[in-house]
Amino acid sequence: MILRCNYEEVRALKSGARSLLHGDVGISATVLAPSESRARVEALLPRLDGDLSLMTLQEARSAAMAVHAIVESLRAEMEAVVLATHAADEGAVAAYFDFAHALTVSNRLQEMAGEMEALIELVTGEPPDPRAARSFRFPD
Repeated sequence: MILRCNYEEVRALKSGARSLLHGDVGISATVLAPSESRARVEALLPRLDGDLSLMTLQEARSAAMAVHAIVESLRAEMEAVVLATHAADEGAVAAYFDFAHALTVSNRLQEMAGEMEALIELVTGEPPDPRAARSFRFPD
């Protein structure tokens, strides 16, 4: 399945991922992203060049975990900029838009994973187990 992402969304995700991985946020990035989430963000970052092709439920779940970590990092960054400057400051507004774009992608990704789970259950007659999440393929 393909997760469509526009230019602004991809740019916000890349910026947030880099910020999270390099600890540019004013609070501890380790608190925001445990090692498993950080590893998933590191794996996702090179793929952030446009739409994402997700072939399995496991791949969608992994991407969702990475995007969620990015969203939380961008949320913390946005809050820090607003408190350090002003809500109408150009940096605060830009931080809000980065957060909002990433949040939108996160929501679409969660919906896609839910649809994948439902399709697996429909075809197999059972909720997806870890094996089905890894092996059941969804074409683009």
